[in-house]
Amino acid sequence: MPTEPPYLTIATEIRRRIHAGKLAPGDRVPSTRAITREWGVAMATATKALAALRQEGLVRVEPGVGTVVVDPKRPRQGTAPSLTRTRIVRTAIELADAEGLNALTMRRLATLLDTSAMALYRHVPGKGELVRLMTDEACGEVPLGPVPAGWREGLERAAHWMRGVFARHRWMAQAMATLTRPVATPNAMAYTEWVLAALWETPLSSSQKLHAHLTLFAFVQGLAMAHDLEEQARLDTGLSDDEWMEQNEPRFDALQSGGPYPLLDAIAHDGGFELSLETLFEFGLRRTLDGIATLIDETSG
Repeated sequence: MPTEPPYLTIATEIRRRIHAGKLAPGDRVPSTRAITREWGVAMATATKALAALRQEGLVRVEPGVGTVVVDPKRPRQGTAPSLTRTRIVRTAIELADAEGLNALTMRRLATLLDTSAMALYRHVPGKGELVRLMTDEACGEVPLGPVPAGWREGLERAAHWMRGVFARHRWMAQAMATLTRPVATPNAMAYTEWVLAALWETPLSSSQKLHAHLTLFAFVQGLAMAHDLEEQARLDTGLSDDEWMEQNEPRFDALQSGGPYPLLDAIAHDGGFELSLETLFEFGLRRTLDGIATLIDETSG
């Protein structure tokens, strides 16, 4: 007797929860990551399960939230808008924002747009080009404004601006992960041009200015990727940072008291310290700018 495909089994269980009222209209259904953990399946299987529910009209992707239960009382839209590159890119961004870049496939995107994958390829040649267009769209959402007179204020503003982009779109840090093969898009290049303009009046060479820009970018990007890993750890363990520390504190205490770690022990006896990605960002940003300032002073001399 043939068995039901795993993705249909998962879809059936989520459908049961919806019909039983355990998942009400507007509630977020399990994400692809949550499904992989609960049912022990691959990401592709989880994606197919959500796609099946989407095709039934039971769920939809809510930008910035995830996949949520559709309100049956909400009137259905009329004729779907025409398929354009802009609509494809914006829908792809909504999907990546809600479920991550790994959940984005041309087939899944076609399902969300109620079209075929072949229809998408008439507008976008593949996922690589799609992600490039998504990156350009995300970088163009919020203008940087005029370049300040001081280079330090300019770089500080640029760092906070890029951090804002990564905060709005968690997948961006992964999409822009390669420094030696930069994303060639108008808005990404405009950001680089803006940073170079902030450094233009300094005595740094062209190579030093570019390296300063890339060093700052790598710092911001690295912390953005760390933030994504932190979020994944919270999802995987189901524990907050404080709960995780409380659970693991005995192990740290045992290692610290029984090993040759006098410096760590001294910090602990001084009351320890509060660590967050926010304080780490501000500390690292200031020290990075201090280093560039030293280089500028050395070049001036």
